[in-house]
Amino acid sequence: MLSRVAENIYWLARYLERVEDTARLISVNSHLLLDFPKASGLGWSSLVTITGSEALFNTHYSQHDETSVLCFLCGDRRYPGAIISSLAATREALRSTRDVMPPSVWEEVNQLYISVCKQVGRGSIPRNRDAFLNGVIRSCETVNGMIAGTLSHTQVRTFLTLGQQLERADMTTRIIDVRSANLLPRGTEEIMPFETLQWMSVLKSLTGYQMYRQQVKLGVKGPDVLRFLLQDKRFPRAVACCLWRLSNKLRELPRHAPALTAAKRCLAHVTGARVNELAREPDLLNAFIDRVQIDLNELHGEIGHSWFTSFECVDSQVQEQKQS
Repeated sequence: MLSRVAENIYWLARYLERVEDTARLISVNSHLLLDFPKASGLGWSSLVTITGSEALFNTHYSQHDETSVLCFLCGDRRYPGAIISSLAATREALRSTRDVMPPSVWEEVNQLYISVCKQVGRGSIPRNRDAFLNGVIRSCETVNGMIAGTLSHTQVRTFLTLGQQLERADMTTRIIDVRSANLLPRGTEEIMPFETLQWMSVLKSLTGYQMYRQQVKLGVKGPDVLRFLLQDKRFPRAVACCLWRLSNKLRELPRHAPALTAAKRCLAHVTGARVNELAREPDLLNAFIDRVQIDLNELHGEIGHSWFTSFECVDSQVQEQKQS
């Protein structure tokens, strides 16, 4: 496979996963705000923090209110992670790889993009928000189902899996960080009774509430939720599960040693985490998540250097500069 094609396939999967995750995050936050008192300080700005795009948001918006945040996350093309921007990038990557992807996938993504372009404004209107977001989520699930059911187990599927699992692990760590460590002030008596709802929102943001109850068989508690989302190898959105699947796929590719080493290093950090301590200390949890984020970025870099044209071009430019 050409490295250019492999890179487009990899980013296609990442962008598509980003669309679905962003839609789920907005939907859960919208419902969560209905359950919390106004004194909790809960709002919409935490979603911008989760995406790591505060600087860009502050450049274009003066307020962190509901309308501004939803416009930014749903329809602002200046933000690459917005639903409309990620869909446009998915569509463009798919356009250049249509010869290796099932035609039904292109048709579904193209239709989703056209639909979102027409309806993206509904995402900021409470009355229409659920219908809009659920439509986006269902379409993303449909595309993933088409891929799972019709795409042969070739290197195309391998690079799709790498992109999907890395993006999924990245989003899971972001949600854990902001939701569990920064969303609610600690020690506020008025807020403490709602701590269970907070942890439930973490699970629901990752569509993991039902699976948590089935596997853990206990009430929703911080240490158990963290252990489930970080270390469970059966739940598809748990960080350990994503890294385990990604590692298995890396072994199918040539020159996989550097990337596999990075994946194993990140997995070791996740599985070796002292969850009980992390759940009690928000600052400690934040530092741990930062470490995992660095690991994921290093893994992305190793994947790029091993197989993608853009990374090879950067390396060659660096070498030329050193020689000159």
